[in-house]
Amino acid sequence: MQITKHRVAAIHYTLKDNQGNILDSSEGRDPLYYIQGIGNLIPGMEEGLEGREKGEKFDIRVTPEKGYGELNPQLIQKVPKAAFGGQEVRPGMRFSTNRGETVTVTEVDQDTVTVDGNHPLAGVDLYFEVEVVDVRPATPEELQHGHVHAPGGHHHE
Repeated sequence: MQITKHRVAAIHYTLKDNQGNILDSSEGRDPLYYIQGIGNLIPGMEEGLEGREKGEKFDIRVTPEKGYGELNPQLIQKVPKAAFGGQEVRPGMRFSTNRGETVTVTEVDQDTVTVDGNHPLAGVDLYFEVEVVDVRPATPEELQHGHVHAPGGHHHE
């Protein structure tokens, strides 16, 4: 059975950046289960998985346009250090804005803090090593809910 729209696929993967650094991996964990064609994964990943079958091992390169987008310089801003209410602020810390967006602190000066609202992987080519572990049709309930349910059903609270 091939991975096509509305099929559940289980994959093992290792994600690397442009320099070959491992950013994420399912190694030592359960495979990642998702429903193909409904936006559970970034577009480039879904495109690279389309038509694949159980047992296949392959690589997928995802460009920023099909991943987390290009780096948008307008999402990088300097804000007054006072906006953080006197708490200690260090590079790498993440904060939610009043609009519900997440920003990452990239630089701290005496009076200002530089924050970046881009996704941490924006502007990065992504390299996935993938193994397809299983493929099956999604159930009507999974399609209605928009996600895969564990064996034995799924209970919403």
